[in-house]
Amino acid sequence: MEPADQYKTILERITKAEYNNITEQDEEIILIKKELDRAYALTPQIVKSKNVTPEEYARVAEHLAVLPGINATTDWIREYPFEGTFKNLIGNVTTEKEGIPAERVDFYLAKGYNRNDRVGENGLEAQYEDLLRGRKEQVQYTMDKSGVILDSKVVVPGESGKDLILTIDMEFQKKVDEILQSELKEATKGGKNRHLREAIAVVMDPNTGELLAVSGQRFDENQNKLSDSSYNALYASHRPGSTVKGATVLAGYESGVISPGHTEYDRPIKVKGTPTKGSWKDLGLVNDLDALRRSSNVYMFHIAMMMGGEYNYYEGKKIRFNPQAFEDMRNYFRQFGLGVETGVDFPYEENGLVGSLKDGGLLMDFAIGQYDTYTAMQLAQYVSTIANGGYRVQPHFLKEVRNPTLEAETLGSVYRTMNTNVLNKIVMDENLIKRVQEGFRQVFQEPGGTAYSYFRGTDFNAAGKTGTAQNDLYKNGNHYKTVNLTMVAYAPYDNPEIAISVIVPNLDETTTSPINHNITKRIFETYFSLKEK
Repeated sequence: MEPADQYKTILERITKAEYNNITEQDEEIILIKKELDRAYALTPQIVKSKNVTPEEYARVAEHLAVLPGINATTDWIREYPFEGTFKNLIGNVTTEKEGIPAERVDFYLAKGYNRNDRVGENGLEAQYEDLLRGRKEQVQYTMDKSGVILDSKVVVPGESGKDLILTIDMEFQKKVDEILQSELKEATKGGKNRHLREAIAVVMDPNTGELLAVSGQRFDENQNKLSDSSYNALYASHRPGSTVKGATVLAGYESGVISPGHTEYDRPIKVKGTPTKGSWKDLGLVNDLDALRRSSNVYMFHIAMMMGGEYNYYEGKKIRFNPQAFEDMRNYFRQFGLGVETGVDFPYEENGLVGSLKDGGLLMDFAIGQYDTYTAMQLAQYVSTIANGGYRVQPHFLKEVRNPTLEAETLGSVYRTMNTNVLNKIVMDENLIKRVQEGFRQVFQEPGGTAYSYFRGTDFNAAGKTGTAQNDLYKNGNHYKTVNLTMVAYAPYDNPEIAISVIVPNLDETTTSPINHNITKRIFETYFSLKEK
Protein backbone atom coordinates (compact mmCIF):
# COMPACT_ATOMS: atom_id res chain seq x y z
CA MET A 1 0.00 0.00 0.00
CA GLU A 2 1.25 3.47 -0.90
CA PRO A 3 1.97 5.93 1.96
CA ALA A 4 -0.89 8.16 0.83
CA ASP A 5 -3.30 5.22 0.95
CA GLN A 6 -2.04 4.25 4.39
CA TYR A 7 -2.60 7.78 5.66
CA LYS A 8 -6.11 7.84 4.20
CA THR A 9 -6.93 4.52 5.95
CA ILE A 10 -5.67 5.87 9.29
CA LEU A 11 -7.92 8.92 8.95
CA GLU A 12 -10.92 6.75 8.14
CA ARG A 13 -10.37 4.66 11.32
CA ILE A 14 -10.54 7.67 13.63
CA THR A 15 -13.80 7.43 15.52
CA LYS A 16 -16.25 10.24 16.20
CA ALA A 17 -15.59 9.86 19.93
CA GLU A 18 -11.87 10.41 19.35
CA TYR A 19 -12.64 13.58 17.37
CA ASN A 20 -14.85 14.89 20.18
CA ASN A 21 -12.07 14.41 22.76
CA ILE A 22 -9.64 16.68 20.89
CA THR A 23 -9.15 19.99 22.73
CA GLU A 24 -8.22 23.36 21.22
CA GLN A 25 -4.71 22.88 22.57
CA ASP A 26 -4.54 19.48 20.88
CA GLU A 27 -5.58 21.09 17.59
CA GLU A 28 -2.86 23.71 17.91
CA ILE A 29 -0.26 20.99 18.60
CA ILE A 30 -1.45 19.00 15.58
CA LEU A 31 -1.15 22.08 13.34
CA ILE A 32 2.36 22.78 14.62
CA LYS A 33 3.34 19.15 14.01
CA LYS A 34 1.89 19.33 10.50
CA GLU A 35 4.02 22.39 9.71
CA LEU A 36 7.14 20.71 11.10
CA ASP A 37 6.52 17.61 8.99
CA ARG A 38 6.50 19.75 5.86
CA ALA A 39 10.14 20.72 6.32
CA TYR A 40 12.72 19.58 3.81
CA ALA A 41 15.98 18.16 5.06
CA LEU A 42 18.20 20.95 6.42
CA THR A 43 15.58 23.53 5.35
CA PRO A 44 13.95 25.64 8.07
CA GLN A 45 10.17 25.46 8.19
CA ILE A 46 8.24 28.43 9.55
CA VAL A 47 5.58 27.31 12.00
CA LYS A 48 4.12 30.71 12.90
CA SER A 49 5.12 34.18 11.83
CA LYS A 50 2.03 36.39 12.11
CA ASN A 51 0.29 37.53 15.28
CA VAL A 52 2.98 36.05 17.52
CA THR A 53 2.49 37.46 21.03
CA PRO A 54 5.46 38.47 23.22
CA GLU A 55 4.44 35.69 25.63
CA GLU A 56 4.54 33.05 22.88
CA TYR A 57 7.92 34.22 21.68
CA ALA A 58 9.33 34.23 25.24
CA ARG A 59 8.03 30.74 26.05
CA VAL A 60 9.64 29.22 22.96
CA ALA A 61 12.88 31.18 23.29
CA GLU A 62 13.48 30.18 26.92
CA HIS A 63 12.95 26.48 26.14
CA LEU A 64 15.19 26.20 23.07
CA ALA A 65 17.62 23.99 25.02
CA VAL A 66 14.98 21.28 25.25
CA LEU A 67 13.56 21.84 21.76
CA PRO A 68 16.23 20.49 19.39
CA GLY A 69 15.84 21.79 15.86
CA ILE A 70 13.57 24.64 16.98
CA ASN A 71 14.56 28.30 16.88
CA ALA A 72 12.84 31.62 17.55
CA THR A 73 13.94 34.70 15.65
CA THR A 74 12.70 38.05 14.40
CA ASP A 75 11.40 38.66 10.89
CA TRP A 76 10.66 41.60 8.59
CA ILE A 77 7.85 42.93 6.45
CA ARG A 78 7.79 45.44 3.60
CA GLU A 79 6.06 48.74 4.24
CA TYR A 80 4.69 50.97 1.48
CA PRO A 81 4.54 54.53 2.84
CA PHE A 82 3.19 55.91 -0.44
CA GLU A 83 0.32 53.39 -0.55
CA GLY A 84 -0.60 52.57 -4.18
CA THR A 85 1.69 55.11 -5.84
CA PHE A 86 4.25 53.30 -8.01
CA LYS A 87 3.68 50.09 -6.04
CA ASN A 88 3.13 47.76 -8.98
CA LEU A 89 6.51 48.75 -10.42
CA ILE A 90 8.21 48.23 -7.06
CA GLY A 91 6.70 44.73 -7.07
CA ASN A 92 6.04 42.17 -4.37
CA VAL A 93 7.95 39.77 -2.15
CA THR A 94 6.68 36.21 -1.72
CA THR A 95 5.28 35.27 1.67
CA GLU A 96 7.00 32.81 3.98
CA LYS A 97 4.31 30.26 3.07
CA GLU A 98 4.90 30.70 -0.65
CA GLY A 99 8.68 30.71 -0.41
CA ILE A 100 10.54 30.41 -3.69
CA PRO A 101 8.25 30.23 -6.75
CA ALA A 102 8.15 26.65 -8.02
CA GLU A 103 9.41 27.58 -11.47
CA ARG A 104 12.56 29.15 -9.99
CA VAL A 105 13.41 26.70 -7.20
CA ASP A 106 16.53 25.26 -8.87
CA PHE A 107 17.83 28.74 -9.72
CA TYR A 108 17.57 30.00 -6.14
CA LEU A 109 18.70 26.80 -4.43
CA ALA A 110 21.89 26.93 -6.51
CA LYS A 111 22.49 30.40 -5.05
CA GLY A 112 22.21 29.20 -1.45
CA TYR A 113 18.56 29.99 -0.74
CA ASN A 114 16.22 27.80 1.30
CA ARG A 115 12.92 26.70 -0.23
CA ASN A 116 10.86 28.85 2.12
CA ASP A 117 12.97 32.00 1.73
CA ARG A 118 11.06 35.02 0.57
CA VAL A 119 12.21 36.46 -2.72
CA GLY A 120 11.27 39.28 -5.04
CA GLU A 121 8.34 37.97 -7.04
CA ASN A 122 8.11 40.68 -9.69
CA GLY A 123 8.98 44.29 -10.46
CA LEU A 124 12.06 45.96 -9.01
CA GLU A 125 11.92 43.54 -6.06
CA ALA A 126 12.74 40.72 -8.51
CA GLN A 127 15.12 42.80 -10.65
CA TYR A 128 17.35 43.63 -7.68
CA GLU A 129 16.81 40.55 -5.48
CA ASP A 130 20.57 39.91 -5.27
CA LEU A 131 21.12 43.34 -3.72
CA LEU A 132 18.06 43.35 -1.47
CA ARG A 133 18.37 39.86 0.03
CA GLY A 134 21.29 40.50 2.38
CA ARG A 135 23.14 37.60 3.98
CA LYS A 136 21.84 35.14 6.55
CA GLU A 137 23.67 34.59 9.78
CA GLN A 138 25.12 31.08 10.05
CA VAL A 139 25.44 29.60 13.54
CA GLN A 140 27.39 26.49 14.51
CA TYR A 141 25.82 24.52 17.39
CA THR A 142 27.54 21.98 19.66
CA MET A 143 25.12 19.39 21.12
CA ASP A 144 25.42 16.37 23.37
CA LYS A 145 24.17 12.91 22.42
CA SER A 146 20.63 13.70 23.56
CA GLY A 147 20.46 16.77 21.34
CA VAL A 148 20.85 19.36 24.08
CA ILE A 149 22.71 22.46 22.83
CA LEU A 150 25.93 22.94 24.76
CA ASP A 151 27.43 25.83 22.83
CA SER A 152 26.92 27.98 19.76
CA LYS A 153 28.98 30.44 17.79
CA VAL A 154 28.41 32.62 14.73
CA VAL A 155 30.54 31.41 11.83
CA VAL A 156 29.09 33.75 9.17
CA PRO A 157 27.71 37.05 10.44
CA GLY A 158 24.37 38.18 9.05
CA GLU A 159 24.06 41.33 7.00
CA SER A 160 21.07 43.40 5.99
CA GLY A 161 20.30 43.83 2.33
CA LYS A 162 21.51 46.88 0.47
CA ASP A 163 19.36 50.02 0.23
CA LEU A 164 18.28 51.09 -3.24
CA ILE A 165 17.94 54.75 -4.18
CA LEU A 166 15.63 55.12 -7.18
CA THR A 167 15.60 57.86 -9.80
CA ILE A 168 11.87 58.37 -9.21
CA ASP A 169 10.95 61.62 -7.46
CA MET A 170 7.95 60.49 -5.39
CA GLU A 171 6.52 64.01 -5.00
CA PHE A 172 6.65 64.45 -8.76
CA GLN A 173 5.41 60.89 -9.34
CA LYS A 174 2.33 61.48 -7.19
CA LYS A 175 1.53 64.69 -9.04
CA VAL A 176 1.87 62.97 -12.43
CA ASP A 177 -0.53 60.26 -11.18
CA GLU A 178 -2.99 62.97 -10.15
CA ILE A 179 -2.70 64.68 -13.54
CA LEU A 180 -3.59 61.46 -15.37
CA GLN A 181 -6.46 60.79 -12.97
CA SER A 182 -8.04 64.22 -13.34
CA GLU A 183 -7.65 64.29 -17.14
CA LEU A 184 -9.17 60.82 -17.51
CA LYS A 185 -12.17 61.87 -15.42
CA GLU A 186 -12.60 65.04 -17.47
CA ALA A 187 -12.33 63.22 -20.82
CA THR A 188 -15.02 60.69 -19.82
CA LYS A 189 -17.38 63.14 -18.12
CA GLY A 190 -20.98 62.91 -19.26
CA GLY A 191 -20.49 59.54 -20.99
CA LYS A 192 -17.93 60.84 -23.47
CA ASN A 193 -15.25 58.47 -24.79
CA ARG A 194 -17.02 55.37 -23.55
CA HIS A 195 -14.11 53.05 -24.49
CA LEU A 196 -11.46 55.18 -22.82
CA ARG A 197 -10.01 53.27 -19.88
CA GLU A 198 -6.41 54.33 -19.42
CA ALA A 199 -3.70 56.97 -19.75
CA ILE A 200 0.05 56.30 -19.62
CA ALA A 201 2.99 58.70 -19.24
CA VAL A 202 6.76 58.26 -18.96
CA VAL A 203 9.04 61.09 -17.89
CA MET A 204 12.81 60.70 -18.16
CA ASP A 205 16.01 62.68 -18.28
CA PRO A 206 16.98 62.51 -21.98
CA ASN A 207 20.67 62.87 -21.20
CA THR A 208 21.11 60.23 -18.48
CA GLY A 209 18.13 57.90 -18.91
CA GLU A 210 16.98 58.47 -15.32
CA LEU A 211 13.25 57.79 -15.04
CA LEU A 212 11.66 60.66 -13.14
CA ALA A 213 8.08 59.39 -13.20
CA VAL A 214 6.35 56.37 -14.76
CA SER A 215 2.60 56.53 -14.46
CA GLY A 216 -0.42 54.61 -15.65
CA GLN A 217 -3.97 55.17 -14.41
CA ARG A 218 -6.80 52.87 -15.38
CA PHE A 219 -10.55 52.71 -14.78
CA ASP A 220 -11.87 49.43 -13.43
CA GLU A 221 -14.59 47.69 -15.41
CA ASN A 222 -17.35 49.66 -13.69
CA GLN A 223 -15.55 52.97 -14.25
CA ASN A 224 -16.22 54.05 -10.69
CA LYS A 225 -12.61 54.26 -9.56
CA LEU A 226 -9.08 54.51 -10.92
CA SER A 227 -6.19 52.23 -10.08
CA ASP A 228 -2.44 52.19 -10.68
CA SER A 229 -1.45 50.57 -13.99
CA SER A 230 2.04 52.01 -14.33
CA TYR A 231 3.41 48.63 -15.45
CA ASN A 232 1.62 49.22 -18.79
CA ALA A 233 4.27 51.81 -19.63
CA LEU A 234 6.45 48.75 -20.27
CA TYR A 235 3.89 46.01 -20.92
CA ALA A 236 1.28 47.56 -23.24
CA SER A 237 2.05 48.62 -26.79
CA HIS A 238 -0.15 50.84 -28.94
CA ARG A 239 -0.17 52.46 -32.36
CA PRO A 240 1.73 55.72 -31.89
CA GLY A 241 0.36 57.78 -34.77
CA SER A 242 2.25 60.81 -36.02
CA THR A 243 4.69 60.94 -33.08
CA VAL A 244 7.03 58.72 -35.16
CA LYS A 245 7.23 61.14 -38.07
CA GLY A 246 10.57 62.42 -36.79
CA ALA A 247 11.99 58.92 -37.29
CA THR A 248 10.36 58.70 -40.74
CA VAL A 249 11.95 61.97 -41.89
CA LEU A 250 15.35 60.87 -40.55
CA ALA A 251 14.95 57.53 -42.38
CA GLY A 252 14.21 59.50 -45.53
CA TYR A 253 17.35 61.63 -45.08
CA GLU A 254 19.62 58.70 -44.31
CA SER A 255 18.29 56.50 -47.14
CA GLY A 256 18.88 59.37 -49.54
CA VAL A 257 15.32 59.66 -50.85
CA ILE A 258 14.93 63.20 -49.46
CA SER A 259 17.24 65.95 -48.28
CA PRO A 260 16.64 69.03 -46.11
CA GLY A 261 14.24 71.37 -47.89
CA HIS A 262 12.73 68.65 -50.11
CA THR A 263 9.12 69.51 -50.99
CA GLU A 264 5.99 67.55 -51.83
CA TYR A 265 2.48 68.69 -52.65
CA ASP A 266 0.12 67.57 -49.91
CA ARG A 267 -3.09 66.29 -51.48
CA PRO A 268 -4.79 62.87 -51.36
CA ILE A 269 -2.82 59.97 -52.80
CA LYS A 270 -4.67 57.46 -54.95
CA VAL A 271 -2.60 54.35 -55.59
CA LYS A 272 -4.19 51.55 -57.58
CA GLY A 273 -5.36 48.78 -55.28
CA THR A 274 -5.00 50.91 -52.12
CA PRO A 275 -7.66 53.12 -50.46
CA THR A 276 -7.20 56.85 -50.93
CA LYS A 277 -4.83 58.25 -48.33
CA GLY A 278 -4.40 61.83 -47.20
CA SER A 279 -3.54 64.21 -44.37
CA TRP A 280 -5.99 65.64 -41.86
CA LYS A 281 -6.57 68.29 -44.53
CA ASP A 282 -4.94 69.25 -47.84
CA LEU A 283 -1.86 71.22 -46.81
CA GLY A 284 -0.55 72.27 -50.22
CA LEU A 285 3.19 72.53 -50.89
CA VAL A 286 5.20 71.46 -47.82
CA ASN A 287 8.86 70.89 -47.08
CA ASP A 288 10.32 68.63 -44.39
CA LEU A 289 9.90 71.20 -41.58
CA ASP A 290 6.35 72.02 -42.67
CA ALA A 291 5.57 68.29 -42.74
CA LEU A 292 6.57 67.95 -39.10
CA ARG A 293 5.06 71.23 -37.91
CA ARG A 294 1.70 70.68 -39.61
CA SER A 295 1.82 66.84 -39.43
CA SER A 296 1.59 65.98 -43.10
CA ASN A 297 0.74 62.34 -43.74
CA VAL A 298 1.21 62.74 -47.48
CA TYR A 299 4.83 63.85 -47.10
CA MET A 300 5.54 60.65 -45.12
CA PHE A 301 3.68 58.59 -47.74
CA HIS A 302 6.03 59.90 -50.40
CA ILE A 303 9.06 58.96 -48.28
CA ALA A 304 7.63 55.43 -47.93
CA MET A 305 6.91 55.12 -51.65
CA MET A 306 10.40 56.31 -52.55
CA MET A 307 12.01 53.90 -50.08
CA GLY A 308 9.74 51.12 -51.40
CA GLY A 309 10.93 51.13 -54.98
CA GLU A 310 11.25 53.07 -58.18
CA TYR A 311 9.45 56.35 -57.61
CA ASN A 312 7.24 57.60 -60.39
CA TYR A 313 3.89 58.16 -58.71
CA TYR A 314 0.84 59.55 -60.43
CA GLU A 315 -2.81 59.23 -59.49
CA GLY A 316 -4.24 55.75 -60.11
CA LYS A 317 -0.89 54.11 -60.80
CA LYS A 318 0.11 50.85 -59.10
CA ILE A 319 3.45 51.65 -57.48
CA ARG A 320 6.41 49.33 -57.51
CA PHE A 321 7.16 47.97 -54.04
CA ASN A 322 10.17 46.15 -52.61
CA PRO A 323 9.26 44.32 -49.36
CA GLN A 324 12.82 44.91 -48.12
CA ALA A 325 11.78 48.53 -47.56
CA PHE A 326 9.91 47.43 -44.43
CA GLU A 327 13.09 46.06 -42.89
CA ASP A 328 15.07 49.11 -44.02
CA MET A 329 12.65 51.53 -42.39
CA ARG A 330 12.32 49.40 -39.26
CA ASN A 331 16.11 49.32 -38.93
CA TYR A 332 16.15 53.13 -38.88
CA PHE A 333 13.39 53.16 -36.27
CA ARG A 334 15.24 50.62 -34.10
CA GLN A 335 18.19 53.00 -33.77
CA PHE A 336 15.83 55.18 -31.71
CA GLY A 337 14.48 52.30 -29.62
CA LEU A 338 11.26 51.79 -31.57
CA GLY A 339 10.49 48.10 -31.93
CA VAL A 340 13.35 46.85 -29.72
CA GLU A 341 13.99 46.48 -26.01
CA THR A 342 14.88 49.77 -24.38
CA GLY A 343 17.15 47.99 -21.87
CA VAL A 344 15.22 49.37 -18.89
CA ASP A 345 16.18 47.71 -15.58
CA PHE A 346 12.99 45.71 -15.15
CA PRO A 347 12.28 41.97 -15.40
CA TYR A 348 10.15 42.28 -18.54
CA GLU A 349 9.26 44.77 -21.26
CA GLU A 350 7.15 44.45 -24.37
CA ASN A 351 8.83 45.05 -27.75
CA GLY A 352 5.59 45.90 -29.52
CA LEU A 353 3.70 44.14 -32.29
CA VAL A 354 5.27 43.94 -35.75
CA GLY A 355 2.87 43.78 -38.69
CA SER A 356 3.43 40.63 -40.74
CA LEU A 357 1.80 41.66 -44.03
CA LYS A 358 3.85 43.67 -46.49
CA ASP A 359 2.61 45.87 -49.31
CA GLY A 360 3.04 49.46 -50.42
CA GLY A 361 -0.08 50.72 -48.67
CA LEU A 362 0.97 49.20 -45.34
CA LEU A 363 4.45 50.69 -45.65
CA MET A 364 2.77 54.08 -46.02
CA ASP A 365 0.74 53.32 -42.88
CA PHE A 366 3.93 52.35 -41.05
CA ALA A 367 5.50 55.71 -41.94
CA ILE A 368 2.75 57.57 -40.04
CA GLY A 369 2.58 55.27 -37.01
CA GLN A 370 -0.48 53.31 -38.13
CA TYR A 371 0.96 49.79 -38.33
CA ASP A 372 3.54 48.58 -35.77
CA THR A 373 2.93 49.26 -32.08
CA TYR A 374 5.22 50.66 -29.36
CA THR A 375 5.20 51.17 -25.59
CA ALA A 376 5.32 54.48 -23.77
CA MET A 377 8.83 53.54 -22.59
CA GLN A 378 9.97 53.07 -26.20
CA LEU A 379 8.47 56.41 -27.21
CA ALA A 380 10.23 58.12 -24.30
CA GLN A 381 13.56 56.64 -25.38
CA TYR A 382 12.88 57.65 -29.00
CA VAL A 383 12.16 61.30 -28.23
CA SER A 384 15.10 61.42 -25.79
CA THR A 385 17.39 60.23 -28.59
CA ILE A 386 16.26 63.10 -30.78
CA ALA A 387 16.42 65.59 -27.90
CA ASN A 388 20.02 64.77 -26.91
CA GLY A 389 21.40 64.80 -30.44
CA GLY A 390 21.34 61.12 -31.34
CA TYR A 391 22.41 59.10 -28.29
CA ARG A 392 20.06 56.24 -27.33
CA VAL A 393 20.45 55.99 -23.57
CA GLN A 394 19.20 53.15 -21.40
CA PRO A 395 16.23 54.15 -19.21
CA HIS A 396 16.75 53.14 -15.59
CA PHE A 397 14.97 53.18 -12.23
CA LEU A 398 18.07 52.59 -10.10
CA LYS A 399 20.13 55.65 -9.20
CA GLU A 400 22.53 54.19 -6.63
CA VAL A 401 23.00 51.38 -4.12
CA ARG A 402 23.87 52.12 -0.47
CA ASN A 403 25.38 49.87 2.17
CA PRO A 404 23.07 49.11 5.10
CA THR A 405 23.35 51.17 8.28
CA LEU A 406 22.01 50.68 11.81
CA GLU A 407 21.23 54.38 12.21
CA ALA A 408 17.59 55.21 11.56
CA GLU A 409 16.84 57.85 8.91
CA THR A 410 20.47 57.70 7.77
CA LEU A 411 21.84 56.31 4.52
CA GLY A 412 24.93 54.15 4.44
CA SER A 413 27.96 54.67 2.24
CA VAL A 414 27.64 54.40 -1.55
CA TYR A 415 28.11 50.83 -2.75
CA ARG A 416 27.43 51.40 -6.43
CA THR A 417 26.23 54.19 -8.70
CA MET A 418 24.20 53.69 -11.89
CA ASN A 419 26.04 55.48 -14.67
CA THR A 420 24.60 56.64 -17.98
CA ASN A 421 24.65 53.81 -20.49
CA VAL A 422 24.63 54.80 -24.16
CA LEU A 423 23.23 51.86 -26.13
CA ASN A 424 24.02 53.28 -29.56
CA LYS A 425 24.73 56.51 -31.40
CA ILE A 426 22.54 57.34 -34.39
CA VAL A 427 24.67 56.82 -37.49
CA MET A 428 23.90 59.95 -39.47
CA ASP A 429 24.95 63.57 -39.92
CA GLU A 430 24.23 65.54 -36.73
CA ASN A 431 22.85 68.39 -38.85
CA LEU A 432 20.04 66.08 -39.99
CA ILE A 433 19.06 65.39 -36.38
CA LYS A 434 19.19 69.14 -35.71
CA ARG A 435 16.85 69.60 -38.66
CA VAL A 436 14.26 67.30 -37.06
CA GLN A 437 14.81 69.04 -33.72
CA GLU A 438 13.87 72.29 -35.44
CA GLY A 439 10.76 70.67 -36.90
CA PHE A 440 9.79 69.48 -33.42
CA ARG A 441 10.36 72.98 -32.05
CA GLN A 442 8.04 74.43 -34.67
CA VAL A 443 5.29 71.95 -33.71
CA PHE A 444 5.11 73.64 -30.29
CA GLN A 445 6.34 77.16 -30.91
CA GLU A 446 5.35 78.32 -34.40
CA PRO A 447 1.88 79.22 -35.76
CA GLY A 448 0.38 76.26 -37.60
CA GLY A 449 2.15 73.78 -35.35
CA THR A 450 -0.21 71.03 -34.18
CA ALA A 451 0.60 71.80 -30.53
CA TYR A 452 1.04 75.57 -30.89
CA SER A 453 -2.41 76.63 -29.69
CA TYR A 454 -1.97 74.65 -26.46
CA PHE A 455 1.63 75.65 -25.69
CA ARG A 456 1.97 79.20 -26.94
CA GLY A 457 2.78 81.56 -24.12
CA THR A 458 4.48 78.89 -22.03
CA ASP A 459 7.99 79.68 -20.87
CA PHE A 460 9.55 76.21 -20.81
CA ASN A 461 10.46 76.29 -24.53
CA ALA A 462 9.15 72.82 -25.44
CA ALA A 463 9.53 70.76 -28.60
CA GLY A 464 8.01 67.49 -29.74
CA LYS A 465 5.34 65.82 -31.86
CA THR A 466 1.63 65.13 -31.50
CA GLY A 467 -0.03 61.93 -32.68
CA THR A 468 -3.40 60.41 -33.48
CA ALA A 469 -3.77 56.78 -34.50
CA GLN A 470 -6.86 54.88 -35.63
CA ASN A 471 -7.74 51.63 -33.86
CA ASP A 472 -10.08 48.71 -34.36
CA LEU A 473 -11.43 47.70 -30.95
CA TYR A 474 -13.17 44.33 -30.57
CA LYS A 475 -15.15 44.00 -27.36
CA ASN A 476 -17.94 41.62 -26.34
CA GLY A 477 -18.34 40.49 -29.93
CA ASN A 478 -18.68 44.06 -31.22
CA HIS A 479 -16.36 46.08 -33.46
CA TYR A 480 -15.68 49.73 -32.66
CA LYS A 481 -13.56 52.38 -34.34
CA THR A 482 -11.45 54.29 -31.80
CA VAL A 483 -8.37 56.51 -31.78
CA ASN A 484 -5.20 56.76 -29.71
CA LEU A 485 -4.06 60.25 -28.73
CA THR A 486 -0.30 60.37 -28.17
CA MET A 487 2.52 62.84 -27.70
CA VAL A 488 6.29 62.96 -27.34
CA ALA A 489 7.98 66.11 -26.10
CA TYR A 490 11.03 67.56 -24.37
CA ALA A 491 12.09 70.86 -22.80
CA PRO A 492 13.83 73.20 -22.85
CA TYR A 493 14.43 72.86 -26.59
CA ASP A 494 18.02 74.19 -26.51
CA ASN A 495 19.10 72.34 -23.35
CA PRO A 496 16.67 69.48 -22.67
CA GLU A 497 16.21 68.37 -19.06
CA ILE A 498 13.02 66.35 -19.36
CA ALA A 499 11.47 64.15 -22.03
CA ILE A 500 7.86 62.93 -21.96
CA SER A 501 5.80 60.33 -23.77
CA VAL A 502 2.03 60.11 -23.40
CA ILE A 503 -0.36 57.44 -24.71
CA VAL A 504 -4.14 57.65 -24.25
CA PRO A 505 -5.73 54.74 -26.13
CA ASN A 506 -9.25 54.10 -27.41
CA LEU A 507 -11.06 57.40 -27.40
CA ASP A 508 -14.17 57.87 -29.53
CA GLU A 509 -13.32 58.22 -33.21
CA THR A 510 -15.00 61.65 -33.32
CA THR A 511 -13.36 62.90 -30.11
CA THR A 512 -12.21 66.48 -29.78
CA SER A 513 -10.52 65.83 -26.44
CA PRO A 514 -7.14 67.55 -25.99
CA ILE A 515 -6.17 65.06 -23.25
CA ASN A 516 -2.70 64.32 -24.68
CA HIS A 517 -1.91 68.04 -24.86
CA ASN A 518 -3.29 68.70 -21.38
CA ILE A 519 -1.34 65.87 -19.74
CA THR A 520 1.92 66.90 -21.40
CA LYS A 521 1.52 70.58 -20.61
CA ARG A 522 0.64 69.94 -16.96
CA ILE A 523 3.60 67.57 -16.51
CA PHE A 524 5.95 70.24 -17.86
CA GLU A 525 4.41 72.89 -15.60
CA THR A 526 4.66 70.62 -12.56
CA TYR A 527 8.27 69.64 -13.23
CA PHE A 528 9.52 73.21 -13.65
CA SER A 529 7.43 74.43 -10.71
CA LEU A 530 8.95 71.82 -8.40
CA LYS A 531 12.41 72.61 -9.74
CA GLU A 532 12.05 76.24 -8.65
CA LYS A 533 11.31 75.27 -5.04
